[in-house]
Amino acid sequence: MSGQPELGRADLMTMLAELTAKPAAEVSDRIGSMELAWLVHLVEQRYECRLDLTDDELAGIRTVDDALAVFRASLTASADG
Repeated sequence: MSGQPELGRADLMTMLAELTAKPAAEVSDRIGSMELAWLVHLVEQRYECRLDLTDDELAGIRTVDDALAVFRASLTASADG
């Protein structure tokens, strides 16, 4: 994640707000497949990398907190090598 601040929950909520055209405070914590695809796309753009997520990792993402944990782990792995 060189040069970029660490990804936070507020970042993901803001990204979801862009998709739903709602204020971040009104965005649901639950993530469906469309929201997940949107988040993966924006995180990849922001950090200029490809998130190499497994099917199991993707299937385990149901909330913003789930996504945050998986994305952070993937970004850390990408930065390490």
